[in-house]
Amino acid sequence: MNQNTKKIGNYRWTICSLLFFATTINYLDRQVLSLTWKDFIAPEFHWTNNDYGNITALFSIFYAVSLLFAGRFVDWLDTKKGFLWAIGIWSVGACLHAFCGIATSGLLTGNWFVGFDGAKEALATVDDVGKVIAVSVSLFIVARFVLALGEAGNFPAAIKTTAEYFPKKDRAFSTSIFNAGATVGALAAPITIPFIAKWYGWEMSFIIIGALGFVWMGFWIFMYEKPEKHPKVSLAELEYIQQDSIADSKIVGYVPENTDKVSLKDCLRYNQTWAFAFGKFMTDGVWWFFLFWTPAYLSSVYDMDSAEAAFPLFILYMITLLSIIGGWLPTYFVEKKGMNPYEGRMRSMLIFAFFPLLALVAQPLGHISYWLPVIIIGIAGAAHQAWSANIFTTVGDMFPKKAIATITGIGGLAGGIGSTLINKGSGMLFDYSKETNMVFMGFEGIESGYFIIFSICAVCYLIGWTVMKMLVPKYRPITDL
Repeated sequence: MNQNTKKIGNYRWTICSLLFFATTINYLDRQVLSLTWKDFIAPEFHWTNNDYGNITALFSIFYAVSLLFAGRFVDWLDTKKGFLWAIGIWSVGACLHAFCGIATSGLLTGNWFVGFDGAKEALATVDDVGKVIAVSVSLFIVARFVLALGEAGNFPAAIKTTAEYFPKKDRAFSTSIFNAGATVGALAAPITIPFIAKWYGWEMSFIIIGALGFVWMGFWIFMYEKPEKHPKVSLAELEYIQQDSIADSKIVGYVPENTDKVSLKDCLRYNQTWAFAFGKFMTDGVWWFFLFWTPAYLSSVYDMDSAEAAFPLFILYMITLLSIIGGWLPTYFVEKKGMNPYEGRMRSMLIFAFFPLLALVAQPLGHISYWLPVIIIGIAGAAHQAWSANIFTTVGDMFPKKAIATITGIGGLAGGIGSTLINKGSGMLFDYSKETNMVFMGFEGIESGYFIIFSICAVCYLIGWTVMKMLVPKYRPITDL
């Protein structure tokens, strides 16, 4: 740490660490189902790939629509209260999953006052498997709805907090740090959740992981306040944080940003909004596909159970930690190459868009060793997270702070729609390819289905970048909103 850093102060990075842990918990909570359904939940409730695909697709829809309102909600309540409500709701939703078995038993057999094991025994006596599937899937969808409703608040609140605590030149780096929580959450999940489920039951994995959010809320209450009001933010650090506003104020004719609320209609008038939304639509689904379906991929193609898949998944998500470069690279372009923040981010995003092309050879190379697709998916995941850190910060580059959470919500809605399409389509395709033993490009059965989806994922980033560049070819900040 150099002398200047010591003088300025570092409390902004403490806030960034809180965002990191919130995002870690966010991704841990949403991963519990993907790591328990195949080995623990499906045998109990007789689920197929399509049933799981329906649940994940609906979660994506709920998350997408909730993001639209979550951004508005966070802007309305402001950061502190908005974040508390978000993580409180999603933690309740995470824990609700654990009681779906008891509720299914109660609805089908009348046995409500039973424990987790008692529910399993009661369901084993039900002859109508179709009813067990329908009721259990419906209850899990309700739990996923509550989870999605709360989780939608994480990124609008985190991006808004980043804009409050960091100048534009540091936002991509700070975003990449807290966004790495998604990777760390995904990294911790396979080495914890399957073993909790194996030792204590799948229900306890939802409860234990879900309870982490309530712990985080205590830290947020006592540690967060706006930088201009926070006693731990020094005057020098506050000046560093607000350097963009200070620089703008010296421009002749500068008009300070007003604090009037913005409407969705106003936000949709700008190409910048549509560029962000399209980029999210094309790419969010790729990450969610890898997150939700990689455990099932290792099970279906390589016959691994959740314990056997734990180490490959751990290595996969270790690789995605390379995404931290996503925050450093635009800073390099800005400081060393003299680009403005938007140009630096778009140049960086173009570079990251080429790495997912490796997914085209993931399935072909998988016949040599399962480690090759694992490594390739890890690289594609790192590229996505690097891309994600930068596309999020384009919002802060272009829009005033009062609109950041709302614009983030609009983009999240678009990303959720893309995620819904790929999750639902994947479930249907995997069941169809397996049942019909479909042949495509030399692959048979479910492998052909995965090859098709991998190929789609490979090209999404270049398409997304191209359209974004066409909509906003040059840096044009919004000044009339």
